[in-house]
Amino acid sequence: MVAVIIEQHLFSPVIAFVLQAEPSAQLMLFYVFNGLLSAVSDNVFVGTVYINEAKAALTSGAISLKQFEMLAVAINTGTNLPSVATPNGQAAFLFLLTSALAPLVRLSYGRMVWMALPYTIVLALVGLLCVEYTLAPVTDLLTQWHWLTLPPLDAVEH
Repeated sequence: MVAVIIEQHLFSPVIAFVLQAEPSAQLMLFYVFNGLLSAVSDNVFVGTVYINEAKAALTSGAISLKQFEMLAVAINTGTNLPSVATPNGQAAFLFLLTSALAPLVRLSYGRMVWMALPYTIVLALVGLLCVEYTLAPVTDLLTQWHWLTLPPLDAVEH
């Protein structure tokens, strides 16, 4: 599935748009686009495609190693948080929806989405605020404290 998405360049226009933005805006844009696609499709596939495209941008020199690492966090966060409260992003929701209980409690896919909407909105907004305002400063602080170590550039596989 991922190979088909990559081969047919289905996400290429979105990724090209994001990579043309300023590096500070790229984090938020990857988070938002990842979240939207992950909420309506398989989030593992979406995350895999996006991280492969970000790695290709690193390999081609379009982004720096530090930017790649920040994008990896934004992609992972965007893939998981906005979709976790949707039936598509939560295996337990899908299990319940396909169980014999669903018709008894009048549970439909649309009703599940509606019931999970407040949770989805809160998770997505908190994640977006963290990616936009705290990811870079906290990463820099933890690096200064030597709690995080970044590999040297020549150690990264190109």
